[in-house]
Amino acid sequence: MSKKWNVGAAPARFLSMICLAAATMLPMAAAAAEAPEASPTAVWPGMRVSLFGTRPINDSAADIVELVAPSRAEDAATVPIGIHTKLVQSPDRYIKKLYLLVDNNPSPLAATFEMTPNSGRADIETRIRIEQYSDVRAVAELNDGSLHMASRFVKASGGCSAPAGKDPKEALRNAGKIKLRTDGPIEAGKPALAQLAVSHPNASGLVLDQVTRLYEPAYFVRKINVSYAGKPVMTADVNFSISENPNFRFYFLPTGEGDLHAEVVDTKDLTFNGDVVVKPDAVAAN
Repeated sequence: MSKKWNVGAAPARFLSMICLAAATMLPMAAAAAEAPEASPTAVWPGMRVSLFGTRPINDSAADIVELVAPSRAEDAATVPIGIHTKLVQSPDRYIKKLYLLVDNNPSPLAATFEMTPNSGRADIETRIRIEQYSDVRAVAELNDGSLHMASRFVKASGGCSAPAGKDPKEALRNAGKIKLRTDGPIEAGKPALAQLAVSHPNASGLVLDQVTRLYEPAYFVRKINVSYAGKPVMTADVNFSISENPNFRFYFLPTGEGDLHAEVVDTKDLTFNGDVVVKPDAVAAN
């Protein structure tokens, strides 16, 4: 027996199938559109084990550390980052290290800051490069060994491979010029704010020269040592994830008249120094 087809019903069935397929695919398309904004989960677990092993990390640590960053950066090559801590640095309990990580950067560990009770407050503000949408993390390690993390997802891309904002030759000529200053009143025994600005190309090695078609050599600040009256305040290991012309705001604990000293070392092992005389109970000259 031959089967009779309802020819008139076929277009209706066909349209129904199309609508069903479209309805099924729309959420998939929406998910695909959102995919670039989703931070891959494969990077952080490996970094976590490499840096901290199986040690527990408190990721609800608002009472210890806070990370301030834009949700979407205006310029991926100069993304402002603030690590604000809620713990008063004292010999008994203090933040010993701060780790700044950018999951999806070519070099995810952007900086490690070693702090001391002489830091007063273990706060850091700086500017970083972000190569693609990524979680940015600040992990605080206390002197008792405990780990506390704050994170922020930042939408930014191309920061590590973006060309320098200034003339590269001029940037090389000015490399190593340092400005070190204190901000605001200086009171003995109270944390005082300071700022270190370094003229340096901080070249990532990932920028393609459009004329020669060669990548520029990597050349960046790698080490920073800050001391006050001969006592260590902060030591930082950094890399090209820090923006061109690195800039850091940090605290130190003044106790008497003395020199605030900064030593900066780059990947050519060139060393640059800056000093400012600190006089507590007075406004320091900038």
